[in-house]
Amino acid sequence: MRGHIRIVRGHPAEIESATELFRADEIQFDEDTGDLRAEGHVYFRSFTRNEQLWCSRLEYNTEDETGRYYDVRGETMPRIVARRGVLTGNEPFHFEGQWAERIGEKYILYHGWVTNCKIPNPWWHLKGQRFDIIPADRSISHQAWFYVWKMPIFYAPYFYHSLEKHPRKSGFLIPNLVPHSQRGPMYGIGYYWAINRSYDLTYRFQDYTSQALAHNIDFRAKPRAGTSFGAIIYGVQDFGAPGYTGPLNTYSGMNIYAAGTSELPDGWIARGYMNYTSSFRFRQYWSQSYNDAIGSEIHSMGSVAKNWSTYTFDTIFDRTQNFISTEIPETNPSTGAVSFLSDAVAIHHLPEVEFSSRDHPLLNNIPLWFSFDSDAGLLSRYDPLFNNNNVLVYRYQTSQAVSRLNVSPRLTSALHLGDFHLVPSLGLDETFYSQSQTQVNQAAVNETGAPLQDVSPTERINELLNQAFVRSARDFRLDLIFPSFARVFNKKTILGDKLKHVIEPRVTYKYVTGIGSDYNQVVRFDTMDILSNTNELDLSLTNRIYAKRGGTDQEIFTWELIQARYFDPTFGGALITGQPNIFATTADITAYTFLTGPRTYSPIASIFRASPVPGTGIQWQADYDPRFGRIVDSDISVDYRWSPKYRISVGNDQLRNDVLPAANQYRARFDYGDANRRGLNAGIEAVYDIQAHVLRYTTAQVTFNTDCCGLSMEYRRYNAGIRDESQFRIAFSLANLGTFGTLRKQDRLF
Repeated sequence: MRGHIRIVRGHPAEIESATELFRADEIQFDEDTGDLRAEGHVYFRSFTRNEQLWCSRLEYNTEDETGRYYDVRGETMPRIVARRGVLTGNEPFHFEGQWAERIGEKYILYHGWVTNCKIPNPWWHLKGQRFDIIPADRSISHQAWFYVWKMPIFYAPYFYHSLEKHPRKSGFLIPNLVPHSQRGPMYGIGYYWAINRSYDLTYRFQDYTSQALAHNIDFRAKPRAGTSFGAIIYGVQDFGAPGYTGPLNTYSGMNIYAAGTSELPDGWIARGYMNYTSSFRFRQYWSQSYNDAIGSEIHSMGSVAKNWSTYTFDTIFDRTQNFISTEIPETNPSTGAVSFLSDAVAIHHLPEVEFSSRDHPLLNNIPLWFSFDSDAGLLSRYDPLFNNNNVLVYRYQTSQAVSRLNVSPRLTSALHLGDFHLVPSLGLDETFYSQSQTQVNQAAVNETGAPLQDVSPTERINELLNQAFVRSARDFRLDLIFPSFARVFNKKTILGDKLKHVIEPRVTYKYVTGIGSDYNQVVRFDTMDILSNTNELDLSLTNRIYAKRGGTDQEIFTWELIQARYFDPTFGGALITGQPNIFATTADITAYTFLTGPRTYSPIASIFRASPVPGTGIQWQADYDPRFGRIVDSDISVDYRWSPKYRISVGNDQLRNDVLPAANQYRARFDYGDANRRGLNAGIEAVYDIQAHVLRYTTAQVTFNTDCCGLSMEYRRYNAGIRDESQFRIAFSLANLGTFGTLRKQDRLF
């Protein structure tokens, strides 16, 4: 001791408090001022901040926790971010520099570099003149070069990275480059605006070198617990591709997608989403995903609902738009200007109120249950008709507010006769429409009073009438549930230690009357409007196989067969020969229409699901039509995963029912690894159209992950509709920090 100064020498010398540890060849500590000097193999550890540093010399004040470190290197444990699209790692955040100083909570590192890779040979590091770091807050680098291995990749005069638990800081995003797209090379830049704690907005600008500018706005909000909403606005200013020949080569447009939900007082909840596309041409040409490019149906919906006891009250705003094909060009004969007509079917519910109750006992100790559905709404429909020359010849358009009121009460009971169960039910359906329709043929006239041209003489056209209409229906249903047949197999197999086979037969009788040929007077808005007369018997047989595996029972096979026998083949006169007919009762059997004339039976619907061994999933849904003696539609998929590394999936969709256009597509996907696995990971997915002999879509991704970073490359190929292009995207990921590049996380295979 020299007065109030303590000098400690040793091998090594050490001073430790409840929050800090100092170790060096020699330490001088002023007990009055808290100044501490250390020299020779200095080691510093902060227990509260989980930081440790090594340096040749240290000057530090333990009172205000400020100091300087010379020839410094240090590390701190990172904040682990575990979410899709962000590579995670457990290596410490490492830094080295000529010297560093600490001022309050801030560290300033001079002439140094940082990384979160294993030392001494990091995969990446950021080398700069000065680093301004506040742990658990942010890191700023000045005049820095980013190196991958030992190669400089880019220079950043100013680079900001948030270290907060929930990082939110306004700033420019890393620029991106797409060397090849449907419009040549693309250069992009973006800006992230952290408006406040509850709102943020991201704007991305993309410049295609062949006269196209794209804008993407992503807005997110969470103003309070239980409430969140957001919107994505994507638009393109298309000035024409190389070899521009007019509007036919431009695809400008906009897409808006918004979604939100909010928990309201007293058990109410509001939710909704909006999907708006300015034109189908734009959607097909500029959509960023394959499903969007081929999808022709767009939905928007908003609702405010409450559930209590057995009741549900719901107010719905709904818009459905179904594009039949791309917009049809129309040339103005006087000006020569080209515009595009949409042949989309549009249906609106603005608004619709639903009040319903599930089954609840009507009287105590009596097996009688009551339920009901009720509906009141204002609806509209627009449905254009084009002839073979793409000329608009008829516009089917209801009034802006067609009133529809519906009440459907039902009584249900249950009778038990030994192992047999009878479930009878009676129901009423009363529906009022303020507008109705009638069907006419070629002799009808269009809006101008002229006869319809280029329309088949046998084609029936719906013509609207400003006449109110009431549809009245009564129905009876009887379900006969037979006793199950079961057999247990005690022999151990590859499927399990023990097997159980169960057969479940069931018969349902349905009778609906009161509608008859009035069916064709109903304007079609949704499934409520396809109720028809019927007198039928539905037969179903379900086979199940259960396996006991390690003390648990699992259903490994399910095969359900359903067929309907129609005693009224014209459905009360609602069926129209020569065109597809869809009724509520046929839609319960299969998703595909099969009625083009009177029939006494439906196709046999088959639903097969299996998981014979762990990691395997098989699903096959098909319809066999005895009239044609073949399977008329089929959808099969097989998935298999062995070990955490490998996954393969194959499938086939086929349609040949002589009512709809034939289709036959195969799809396959193979994955090796995942987004966080160290080493090489790869995946490929493809869709091949047998009918057209075209590879509609393929994407292949290769990712290599180290202990601290990952590089992903993806090739994508489109050939659908008016789109025929290839894309190449790349992304570089830093563990626990984030990803930059042109490969978005929603477009990755894994």
